[in-house]
Amino acid sequence: MQHDAPSLSIKVRSALFFVLYNLAGIFYSFLCVLIGPFLPLKPRHRFINGWTRCAMWLDRHLNRVQVNLVGAENLPTQPCLILANHQSSWETFYLQTVICPQTTVVKRELLWVPFFGWGLALLNPIRIDRSKGNAALKSLLKQGKERLQQGLPVLIFPEGTRQPPGKLGKFNHGGTMLACQAGVPIVAISHNSGDCWPKGSWVRYPGTITIRISPLIETEGKKAQQVTAEVQEWIQGNYPGELSE
Repeated sequence: MQHDAPSLSIKVRSALFFVLYNLAGIFYSFLCVLIGPFLPLKPRHRFINGWTRCAMWLDRHLNRVQVNLVGAENLPTQPCLILANHQSSWETFYLQTVICPQTTVVKRELLWVPFFGWGLALLNPIRIDRSKGNAALKSLLKQGKERLQQGLPVLIFPEGTRQPPGKLGKFNHGGTMLACQAGVPIVAISHNSGDCWPKGSWVRYPGTITIRISPLIETEGKKAQQVTAEVQEWIQGNYPGELSE
């Protein structure tokens, strides 16, 4: 979706969101560091995600972003891989509110970011160093299996980097390799978050983000490349909008 130049109202609301979102994050991070380490796993995730719920509340009321969730009945009740397309930070927040607890794959450097990184570290994410190549993949598989054995769904963005609205990037096989080796199913998620929360911009546009959740995609007896193709086909076929070539 191509946006016209943002109006003054959109700029003011976006700026107010940016300020309140970051202030809430700083304040809540201190609480998380003080309280989070003493909580069991599931209560810790729910407590830390208080800031996430606050961010989504601000986004809804200040930026006038509505959410249309389709396929909520497919939300996992068992350890599985969640593979979603990636357009902005929005889906990393929102998916924490509908699938909790969960763990996600993050760049190691994110955990060094003051406030945000401190809280993120308490969620015990899968830490990888993307510059390490094969070593990063081995780390993903090792840590991913450990999280799944703990009963945690694992969220991965197979494109690796955020894409512009209406575009899908190349899907990597790391997530499907993990699912096949661990013997767990996959839930695919398709959405258009970049229409309202575009990457590389502080402006948040009003509108509706549609998020579609697939039925379980089984991995038993399949190769990772085959499952990746199935996931990509589902996400592409259920994308809520027009896709560019």
